Amino acid sequence: MTERGLRKKMTGTVVSNKMQKTAVVLVERLTKHGTYGKFFKRHAKYMVHDPQGVCQVGDKVRIIESRPISREKRWQMVEVLTKGMGQD
Repeated sequence: MTERGLRKKMTGTVVSNKMQKTAVVLVERLTKHGTYGKFFKRHAKYMVHDPQGVCQVGDKVRIIESRPISREKRWQMVEVLTKGMGQD
């Protein structure tokens, strides 16, 4: 995959792969409260293009921003970092 400008990259966990060529990835991040300074977790789910269908539920994957592929898909899976528990 060639670099085309500055594209966002994130790491998350696959929570669903029941669609064809699509996986849902949960990305968690820490955010600092503006007034009190306490850190707390925020999360977001992203629809990710997975053309080979290699990721399984529980896998930790790296995703990258891309052009719109469908109505809700704007991310592509780059690689599987670790396999989930109980997977081959």
